[in-house]
Amino acid sequence: MRISVCILPDRPFPEAAPMWRRAEELGFHAAYSYDHVSWGGLPDGAWYGAVPTLAAAAATTSRIRLGTLVSSPNYRHPVPLAQDVMTLDTISGGRFVLGYGAGAPDADGIVLGQGEPGRGWSVKERGGRFRESVELLDLLLTGAPGGRPRSTFRGRHFDAIDARLEPGCVQRPRVPFLLAASGPLGMRTVARYGAAWAVTDDADVPKDVEQTEASTWAALADRLESLDAACEKEGRDPKSLGRTLLTGFSPLPTMRSAAAFEDVAGRCAELGFTELVVHYPRESGVFATPAHVLEEIAPASRGGGVILP
Repeated sequence: MRISVCILPDRPFPEAAPMWRRAEELGFHAAYSYDHVSWGGLPDGAWYGAVPTLAAAAATTSRIRLGTLVSSPNYRHPVPLAQDVMTLDTISGGRFVLGYGAGAPDADGIVLGQGEPGRGWSVKERGGRFRESVELLDLLLTGAPGGRPRSTFRGRHFDAIDARLEPGCVQRPRVPFLLAASGPLGMRTVARYGAAWAVTDDADVPKDVEQTEASTWAALADRLESLDAACEKEGRDPKSLGRTLLTGFSPLPTMRSAAAFEDVAGRCAELGFTELVVHYPRESGVFATPAHVLEEIAPASRGGGVILP
């Protein structure tokens, strides 16, 4: 199982650059960053754009994979996003991963005045926009049938008229999609288009159930069963789809200590996760963690980039 890190875009890049370099030095498989206009976990603090941050990170590093966790159609249209993705893949020398999801009913979901005032789009609407935008991103980044560099797409939510995307991605046929989804349509979208599926560790615990370690593991197991079912409906081997868990939102003691991390990582591997993502420690507030824990759990301290079968 691969171990990766997520670095919040909450400080000027000259201050953040050492974190990205250190993540590479420590042997983490990938370094991700959130892609939001603003984020509820830091509603009043500094917040920088994901695309320029990742471009700077690509210039600062040379080996570690880089990606969003996650972008969404809440405020990104697939055509300019595809161009940004192609460019990031070029700048990074083929190291970019597009993390992408439907988006939540948060600030990103209302900042452009979309949907109902103060509420944004419904769950059904966001799900439909997710599916259609993934289809369009796949078309744009892979290239139109016959190898033509221009693509036209007419959808319910998105259009692209003679969209030009040249020269295409460094990675062929396109960058890998790390897709976050939960509902039936979203899961089938993951199974059809995704290289991997992404989920947070607080996913789907019923509102009337106290979230504990036990209920967290039970909810994740249910999600994994739903993913397998979606793969079967799409005719895809479930084992061919990666499974990424982003931690830090549940009672799981992932970053409490190196020993706690080992316990959580072992349980994740048993469930079938192929990638575990932790947050780069912050000094205070959200994701505050003793810096030594990151050093102790780093793949480099275990002699390689994969620490568990």
